[in-house]
Amino acid sequence: MEETIHQTQTAATVSYTEENIRHLSDMEHVRTRPGMYIGRLGDGSQAEDGIYVLLKEVVDNCIDEFKMGAGKRIDIQMEDNLRVSVRDYGRGIPLGSLVDAVSMLNTGGKYDTKAFKKSVGLNGVGAKAVNALSTRFIARSVRDGQMREATFAKGELVNDVTGTTDEENGTYIFFEPDNSLFLNYHFRPEFIETMLRNYTYLNTGLAIYYNGHRIISRNGLEDLLNDNMTSQGLYPIIHLKDEDIEIAFTHSPQYGEEYYSFVNGQHTTQGGTHQSAFKEHIARTIKEFYGKNMEFQDIRNGLVAAIAINIEEPLFESQTKIKLGSLTTIPDGGISIDKFVGDFVKEQVDNYLHKNTDIADIIIQKITENEKERKAIAGVTKLARERAKKANLHNRKLRDCRIHLNDAKGDLKEDSSIFITEGDSASGSITKSRDVTTQAVFSLRGKPLNCFGLTKKVVYENEEFNLLQAALNIEDGLDGLRYNKVIVATDADVDGMHIRLLMITFFLQFFPELIKKGHVYILQTPLFRVRNRKNKIGKQKLKELEEEAKAAKSDFITRYCYSDEERVAAIEALGPDPEITRFKGLGEISPDEFKHFIGPDIRLEQVSLHKSDQVKELLEYYMGKNTMERQNFIINNLVIEEDRAEEDETAETAI
Repeated sequence: MEETIHQTQTAATVSYTEENIRHLSDMEHVRTRPGMYIGRLGDGSQAEDGIYVLLKEVVDNCIDEFKMGAGKRIDIQMEDNLRVSVRDYGRGIPLGSLVDAVSMLNTGGKYDTKAFKKSVGLNGVGAKAVNALSTRFIARSVRDGQMREATFAKGELVNDVTGTTDEENGTYIFFEPDNSLFLNYHFRPEFIETMLRNYTYLNTGLAIYYNGHRIISRNGLEDLLNDNMTSQGLYPIIHLKDEDIEIAFTHSPQYGEEYYSFVNGQHTTQGGTHQSAFKEHIARTIKEFYGKNMEFQDIRNGLVAAIAINIEEPLFESQTKIKLGSLTTIPDGGISIDKFVGDFVKEQVDNYLHKNTDIADIIIQKITENEKERKAIAGVTKLARERAKKANLHNRKLRDCRIHLNDAKGDLKEDSSIFITEGDSASGSITKSRDVTTQAVFSLRGKPLNCFGLTKKVVYENEEFNLLQAALNIEDGLDGLRYNKVIVATDADVDGMHIRLLMITFFLQFFPELIKKGHVYILQTPLFRVRNRKNKIGKQKLKELEEEAKAAKSDFITRYCYSDEERVAAIEALGPDPEITRFKGLGEISPDEFKHFIGPDIRLEQVSLHKSDQVKELLEYYMGKNTMERQNFIINNLVIEEDRAEEDETAETAI
């Protein structure tokens, strides 16, 4: 009681004066609240991590120069996947304003729409955020033989030089992200290449040289679809464009809809008003063309499309600019985005279909097939939806979280995830150790059905699949997806691998966009635990392990190993005679330990899908009914370790 009174008195005596009021400088504010400027930090293992936002902010400025007709080439160099330099050949930042332009928030040339009419980098924040979040940042501008170069460290100016040069006009930016903020970060080339290709699709004629490799697009959005489609289109891509709008689309044999949308060259991965308008008007235009009573879902099922628009001063729903919020083409004026997109689609698509009756015949055939399949499963669908409604009230397979991706507001939406687990023991461990704010758990009942070659009817007939579809909220597309990450969490054994394959088959068969948009992951869990008592480890080794020893809450120093190589390294580091535990399944890992594997240091492997992947052929081989073919392959490639050991022994004897 006395302690409580003392605490109350102490709290009451805490002063609150003018000295408590702090003003943060621009750079301090960015470093203190980086999420406000670049979204999540991360280590580069996910495409949405902050280091890629830093690169995008720098390249955006180069793109804006290109759009204004200044500079058709951008050079990007990556050093050790840690440091980046970007050089454009535009007009160059005015020399007198160079330092302010890269270090003072809300300073830039793009507030004046005469200099940059349709720009992405309008907020006067991008380059400054990169500067503040980098241990080293160099900005050099060249204009008509004059040069100025400013060097910064964590946003603080450390050097500023001017002089003459024979370099071409333009801007050079070098930055090295701060590894105290972006812990253990590495740039992944595949993410960067995808980003740069998107820039070239939207800016035909622009050449980007990435580590000497040229990336260029001659056919814009048509190239984008050709490079990203994993199955052959049912008809040649329809590619239509005007001054400030460009669309491309076709139908494919796959289920679902797939969209790529852009604003002023910015890839809006979560769509926005322009994508919604396109979806609405493409379906309406096709329906009116045929003059038949069609359902929009039948028209759009299998549609693969891209839309890009240019508007003045676009309004995005966040600093990361992944969803367009603008309602009009010009702030406080102009026509609505809906009308702008709708008028173009109605006129151009209708004209195209009238001129190309052979393609119109293919489209109506696809729509008719979609309609037949939908009607065939209508009864099953109705029952399944009723079941799903009841499940929403109490889904016994789902342990939900508080925050979801499709929430109207929330800072943690991007962190929302769902673990798909096998059996009660595994789901029990994850459920007890998860973060209930952002992590949900869905428990499978053993091995799910192999759905390869089946129609979507199975999604509604199979209770487990139907409940999973309801939990993810993806029946009508990804717009309502409830979790940003769909994580398959199984044992690292043969059965676990089989379940992974069955789940990925399910997503590939019926919801391929879920994978293409980068939402599906595999949870990597440790295979071994290697630990030893501190008093058993030699003094020299213990000194080397000082940080680990301090962090250890018990007498043991413990390492969790995800591979044999890590196990060998841990044994060497923690020897002599450490205790080694082999984890056979997730259920064997205690909740207290498991929380480390699904926390900030979670190891995830993203499931990706590329054009080069022969999806149909691979699924046919691994999941089809070609049992003898698979058996023969296994028999012919079977390696018996005992035989190899005997051979080695014989060889040694011979020597």
